[in-house]
Amino acid sequence: MSSSSALNSLLGSSSSANAIDISTILEAAMGASTPGLDVTAAVNSAVTAAESPENIWNAEITTLQSQTSDLTSIQTATTNLDNDMQSLNSLTGPLAASSVASSNSGVVTATAASGTAAGNTTVVVNNLASTASFTSTTIATAATAVPAESFTITNSSGTTATITTGTGVNTLTDLEAAVNAAGLGVTASIITDASGARLAITSNTSGSAGNFTATSTGTSFAFATVVTGKNASLTVNGINISSATNTVTGAVPGLTLNLLSAPSSTTSVSLTVAPDTSAASTAINQFVTDYNTAITDLNSEFSDTGTGQGSLAQDQAVLNLQATLEQAVAYTATPATGSTTTTVPNLTSLGISVGTDGTLTVDSTTLDNVLQNNFSDVQNFFQGAAQNGFAGVLDQQLTSFTSASDGAFTVDLQSIATETTGLQANITNFQANIIAPLQTKLQSDFSQAEILLQQLPNEMKQIDTELGENSNSGN
Repeated sequence: MSSSSALNSLLGSSSSANAIDISTILEAAMGASTPGLDVTAAVNSAVTAAESPENIWNAEITTLQSQTSDLTSIQTATTNLDNDMQSLNSLTGPLAASSVASSNSGVVTATAASGTAAGNTTVVVNNLASTASFTSTTIATAATAVPAESFTITNSSGTTATITTGTGVNTLTDLEAAVNAAGLGVTASIITDASGARLAITSNTSGSAGNFTATSTGTSFAFATVVTGKNASLTVNGINISSATNTVTGAVPGLTLNLLSAPSSTTSVSLTVAPDTSAASTAINQFVTDYNTAITDLNSEFSDTGTGQGSLAQDQAVLNLQATLEQAVAYTATPATGSTTTTVPNLTSLGISVGTDGTLTVDSTTLDNVLQNNFSDVQNFFQGAAQNGFAGVLDQQLTSFTSASDGAFTVDLQSIATETTGLQANITNFQANIIAPLQTKLQSDFSQAEILLQQLPNEMKQIDTELGENSNSGN
């Protein structure tokens, strides 16, 4: 068999997952007239042709990845919106928050716990709570030797510690450490200024319960009282109150009083508790912002930008969410128990309007006015009679999408992930079972073809010689 015939036979016997255009491969590998074969180029060309099924799988994976990205974004936006609904529906959330206004914030301020009843409280501060403290005689530095003395600290419960200087406790620094190690409920610290260094001892407990004494056996190094511990004294709505600290709790249900000064026993301060309209406004505006993010993400799936709609335009969970949000903005509240009317029956009455693209806009003036004058109706709109108002209803609906166990988005994303894994497995198996063996066989076949092609010029010369000799001999 001639080299040319052997080459055709060899190439004709090669097989692959798909038909291979041998003439095209040879033309690409050899050129129009170049003898010899680029084996690598020939094998790569044949393998690329055989891998065509993978192109379909990879395109499907790309689509699934796009769906995952879009759906994750919509899921996040929906979760944020659902969190807003839970906050607005909470009995300890922003619609239950209270603010406290003080008629004299230099004397007393207050904070209110969620749900604190609105009303007025009158406070008179007679004196602030103080913390007991002593200071020592001043010496040159913290490292200067202190005189040999004995001094005794006795706390309010009668526990005593006696410390003697000059026998291991030689400096102010040593004395500081010894006092702090005594476990008497006091703290010693060194104060250094232009006059020198001295030891300050302060009770860890404010008020009269933290009182202690510090006495010395000598006079060259002694301690003097700076402040005597005393309880705060005040009246709340005419009732006498004593407090070990200047932060007073329990005097008024839900209120924490912060005593700041005691100008005189006749200075009366009025504390007014009211709904925290600022917190409510912030929460409602956050709901609008997150609603708009969700509806905008949905709109992008259904808008044709010239390349078709988004990858989730036919996704049932996405279609259901779009319908849920569109229906939500049409919610109408039932009047509160015992009332036949409400000033806040819908979002419009809160100053919230719906645009042509489905997004919401807040009229701040209208919202602020409603919060100031009809706060209870705002609460009723969002929370209803038993947390079954606008926020409660929408929360339940959104949870069916966002639930980590069985939410529509969770199920959808799991299904996409499973499909993606299956396609990636197809590609891996196809490469291992089809492409890899084919590549090995093609490498061998084309290498043999290269050898035959390299021999072809000599074969042709031999043929030409034989033909010439035959012609000369008359054969």
